[in-house]
Amino acid sequence: HRVAKLTVVPRGRAAGFMMPDADDRLHVTRPALEDMIAVALAGRAAEEVVYGEVTTGAQNDFQQATNLARRMVTEWGMSPRIGKVALATDEGNFLGGGPQPLPMSEATAFAVDEEVRALIDAAYARALDLVREYLPAVHEIVRVLMRRETLSGEEFATLLAGGTLDGPSPAGSGGLAPLPA
Repeated sequence: HRVAKLTVVPRGRAAGFMMPDADDRLHVTRPALEDMIAVALAGRAAEEVVYGEVTTGAQNDFQQATNLARRMVTEWGMSPRIGKVALATDEGNFLGGGPQPLPMSEATAFAVDEEVRALIDAAYARALDLVREYLPAVHEIVRVLMRRETLSGEEFATLLAGGTLDGPSPAGSGGLAPLPA
């Protein structure tokens, strides 16, 4: 998935956000879903790598990642352990409030939770590896965001690839303190 926009301008309870390009695919593969989970967890991974500690800022990211992983396991049959079964249904859902869990045994519920956790843990490990691999680019993206506040998807891709952005930064941006190594 490509980035459409990246910003540090606060919106609601979010201190900033990444907007992915619109994707009109009706069918999404397991690897693509795993990528989405890793992307959702990348902000927390960057906090851990750059600052050595984490904040409460990733709350919504965890909700998104967990919801996606749970749907992989309970709706789309993407867990070898659980199998190709649906453990949620949209039937009888008033006003389309989302899938409702079907009754399941305590053992199955435990297995679902373990599978969701395994998907999240694997995606987080991948996000950590990617942040470490691209750390110089991450630092540059942060520096540019602190001056400009918002990057287009093209600008983000240029910086991630190690490129630079030509042109003046907004007036009054001043010097930026270096990020910790």
